[in-house]
Amino acid sequence: MSVLVPVLYLVGWAPPWLFMAALAALVQGGLYEFFHISRAAGMKPYTALGYSAGVAICLAQWFDLQDGGRQALVAVVFLCLLILAVGVWHSKDLTTYSASVATTILGVFYVAFDLSCLFPLRFSSFGSAFASGRQLLFFLIAVIVAGDIFAYLTGRLAGRRFMFPTVSPNKTFESAVGGLAASVISGWIYARWFWRTNDWKLVIPLALCIALAGQAGDLVESALKRSANLKDSGVILPGHGGLLDRIDSMLFGSPALWLVLELRNILH
Repeated sequence: MSVLVPVLYLVGWAPPWLFMAALAALVQGGLYEFFHISRAAGMKPYTALGYSAGVAICLAQWFDLQDGGRQALVAVVFLCLLILAVGVWHSKDLTTYSASVATTILGVFYVAFDLSCLFPLRFSSFGSAFASGRQLLFFLIAVIVAGDIFAYLTGRLAGRRFMFPTVSPNKTFESAVGGLAASVISGWIYARWFWRTNDWKLVIPLALCIALAGQAGDLVESALKRSANLKDSGVILPGHGGLLDRIDSMLFGSPALWLVLELRNILH
């Protein structure tokens, strides 16, 4: 409970500068674990470049909020080109250049860019027509947490048919269906009670999109760990694995929600 209160404050009521500081710290922690996984898999990522790029992408999202531009997209393209160029100078052994560059860029996309989408979700105005940024983030969290919990419970109670045993030994079709159902139901309950909307044609697709993306994120993170022969992404949370183990669904769920809302704006 002592941890939950500051998290709720950061998500719902923190000013932009504090939210950004917490987000940048989260990105750095996620990149640390991603680079740990990469090294365990035999890669040699350019960690300093990756950490710097992570902060730059978060700040670019801030500037996007100020003037409605596309600095985040520009920053991602520029940083990828920069990593490619600086990697040539940085590599003492060019036989590792391709793997090092690819791993670093993957980390920037997978961790930094995905998590940075939380900032526009919380503070941009594209959701104001139907929900505040605070409501969007709490909706996102409700859908993901419910999906994770009920996927685990359904798998324990009724899991029989394994989906991808080489990737996630405990992932079953039954757990996936149970998680999806719980995500959609929790999204609808949250929207009905707190969001105060009856627009199921909006809420249900959003919840389903987040849930499907979250389950994909869980499988991707498992695949990364298996490729490095690791059980957990880290030990930052004793007894609960690493940071990426806790936010793997969020890594895909947040950009999925952001993308759907951006497309909705374009089409409307």
